Amino acid sequence: MDKKILTPRKLAATVARLKSQGKKIVFTNGTFDILHLGHVTYLRKARREGDVLIVGVNTDRSVKKYKDPSRPVNPEGDRIRVLTALACVDYAILFGDTTPLKLILKIRPDVLVKGADWALRDIVGAKEVMSWGGRVKRVKFVAGRSSTRIIKALNLA
Repeated sequence: MDKKILTPRKLAATVARLKSQGKKIVFTNGTFDILHLGHVTYLRKARREGDVLIVGVNTDRSVKKYKDPSRPVNPEGDRIRVLTALACVDYAILFGDTTPLKLILKIRPDVLVKGADWALRDIVGAKEVMSWGGRVKRVKFVAGRSSTRIIKALNLA
């Protein structure tokens, strides 16, 4: 198994080790279904916010619940492996809830990154991250780049 892919069991130990080393942990999450320039740009910007980037990846089942029953196009195992192949992603972990709140509470990141299309008040975990002294960074997307747009253009949806 890829050393960058965390299991729930390995998550706590990895986060504890990183924090004991004084590392600033950044967290973001998403589906990352069809990886494109917008994703890569976003993840690189997220990584610049700290020392370590951990990405929460929605399981197939959770994607079907919150996006569309026909999604994702790529299965979770493929999506997480593609993400961990990127130099800017230090670790990734699958999560099955429709929101990453439980994962955020376990990681307690120093920085929570989401797309600028989200209002601060609507970002899951923002209040909690700020309550322990962390910060929330909203990153602008690359215009016209999204998995949904690609899927619609290919008539896959």
